[in-house]
Amino acid sequence: MVAEVVAARAAGEAGDAGVVRVTLRHTGRLNAMSRAMWRQLREVFDGIQRSADVRCVLIEGEGGAFCAGGDISEYPAFRFDAAALRDFHERDVWGGLNAMLECDVPIVAHITGACMGAGVEIASCCDIRIAAHGARFGAPIAKLGFPMAPREAQLVASAVGEMTARQMLLEAATFAAPDMLARGFLSRVVPDEMVAIEALGSALRIATLAPQAARMNKQTFRALKAPLAIYGKALDAIKNIVNNPPDPYAYADSAEHREGITAFLDKRPPVF
Repeated sequence: MVAEVVAARAAGEAGDAGVVRVTLRHTGRLNAMSRAMWRQLREVFDGIQRSADVRCVLIEGEGGAFCAGGDISEYPAFRFDAAALRDFHERDVWGGLNAMLECDVPIVAHITGACMGAGVEIASCCDIRIAAHGARFGAPIAKLGFPMAPREAQLVASAVGEMTARQMLLEAATFAAPDMLARGFLSRVVPDEMVAIEALGSALRIATLAPQAARMNKQTFRALKAPLAIYGKALDAIKNIVNNPPDPYAYADSAEHREGITAFLDKRPPVF
């Protein structure tokens, strides 16, 4: 089973224009993010940030899905220990997301199929989000018995809107692409058979424009967003949540957390 995040120059005209294609690939798991994939995501975007000739990034999932969330099959190995759980979210997951947020190169998301949990978080780091009409969005981790980590929740809420984030996390609600367009999360929605062409076209248009101006615009947007505390410059309240009691990862060994993940892996409804 292949689980990886890979970057390659887009073929032909797109490659010549300085477009890099980043692919989320987890065969048979709808590109669910493993721990190794989060680390690779950070390495990929750190490398892109250092590459002066890259003008745009096109990020997509392989095989008809963007990203269905996290790789739950790995969770029993670390999620029930508070220290290991903190390390996963603060180093692996946030390391990957923050590398995207700190990247000055414009990022276009090509979204198809499932965009859930980790997929919504990754999409939230992108500048332009283009989705197929059939794409679905959500973060139904309430069914798994655990909350979204504080910085990840702040990121998602800032991108999808607080009410939508509350519905995703409290109701385990999922949304169709037209709904997410109306809620302001998506740049545009196109027929499924056209989304690849539309996303690549957006990346090519960006790549033909002034690259220094694009990077400076992203730096400006990041500075304007800084008070929202999603780029590692947290407000005191968020710092307190992350660093001081109550510990946001203290639920690691809770019966509810264990039941949610065990039920999923056993393919049965959880009993909370």
